[in-house]
Amino acid sequence: MTSRERILATCNHKQPDKLAVDFGGGFQTGIHVSIVYKLRQALGLDSPGKPVKVVEPYQMLGEVAPDLRDALGIDTIPLMGTGTMFGFPAKEFKEAKAHDGTPMLVPVDFNTEAEPNGDIFQYPGGDRSVPPSAHMPAGGHFFDSIIRQAAFDEDNLNPEDNLEEFGPIEEDEVAQYARGAQALYSETDRALFCTFGGLTFGDVALVPAPFLKHPKGIRDIEEWYVSTVIRQDYVKAIFERQAEIAVENLSRLHQAVGDKIAVIQTNGTDFGTQNGPFLSVENYRELFMPFQKKVNGWIHEHTTWKTFMHSCGGVYPLLDSIVEAGFDILNPVQCSANGMDPRQLKKNYGDKLVFWGGGVDTQRVLPFGTPDEVREQVKERIDIFGQDGGFVFCSIHNIQACTPIENLLAMFEVIRR
Repeated sequence: MTSRERILATCNHKQPDKLAVDFGGGFQTGIHVSIVYKLRQALGLDSPGKPVKVVEPYQMLGEVAPDLRDALGIDTIPLMGTGTMFGFPAKEFKEAKAHDGTPMLVPVDFNTEAEPNGDIFQYPGGDRSVPPSAHMPAGGHFFDSIIRQAAFDEDNLNPEDNLEEFGPIEEDEVAQYARGAQALYSETDRALFCTFGGLTFGDVALVPAPFLKHPKGIRDIEEWYVSTVIRQDYVKAIFERQAEIAVENLSRLHQAVGDKIAVIQTNGTDFGTQNGPFLSVENYRELFMPFQKKVNGWIHEHTTWKTFMHSCGGVYPLLDSIVEAGFDILNPVQCSANGMDPRQLKKNYGDKLVFWGGGVDTQRVLPFGTPDEVREQVKERIDIFGQDGGFVFCSIHNIQACTPIENLLAMFEVIRR
């Protein structure tokens, strides 16, 4: 099989010729830029000092370039726009260095000037005349949003304030997707993994809006969670309009790229904690599912794309509803969370959901285990999830900075074998 055929067979719950693998297809299946650099050095792909492009500056994810994709046997390739979490484009790049000395290429509007204490701040749209929207502490490896919650009148909340970031996709961005899809589809045999804005509802990574200069509405994460309980009509009004815009934009995307896309992410909202869902099944079905169902339903009615749900944590009690909402794929399959036993997941949902992740624990085993412990867990997860298709190997969320390179090489050794 080609990589594209392997991913499509896997997503259709058919046994592929060999294990399907994704690293770097999406922004929750990526690799930190410092680790990409170390991998390239370990595999002899680069001479020391050659910079790695940062493709997602909020989490500081590095580019998995074609030669690294070939070396690691990766079956996916990303299709994404030019926007970033900080509201400036990723079109032109400049050289920079991470705190640990990793040579990088970052977008030209990325702030590389550290404060006297070593902290780095990012500014929405690269505009330093407004307050910063994200912060990386000295010695840190990624950014956290800065909460910029403006005062609001409880009796006069306007859903439009939380809809500022949603609107018709720009023509040049549609053209960017069209060009990218055509090139990636014709010049590679890999499956296109599409990241497209505006499809996920209530993602608290996006609620603080680090890309907006003056965010309005409910922008504090704690206040947003409170709103899902005490301001449900307000939240529903936001989601209803967002879903309408999303479907309009999806229609334009499909006209531009057709069925070249294999997988599209339609959820990034985390519904789980380490101990279980953060909301009841009833609240999920009432507040989120109708709008997810609208987006996923449009995709299934008009395209061949598979819908990808990212949700960390213990979401097992929600899985029946997630299937009903029209999701084809579950990621990152956090097996360390309560209720997420891999055998039970495969037994009860292996014919309903594709497990895209779950390959190795990135909280404990991959960063802190021995290479032999990594090999053992990777083999076990492949044995469990890999039966009868429906499994794309990936780590549980992004591979983080400071992960021992020998552990990564051990993981890829088992994948190849």
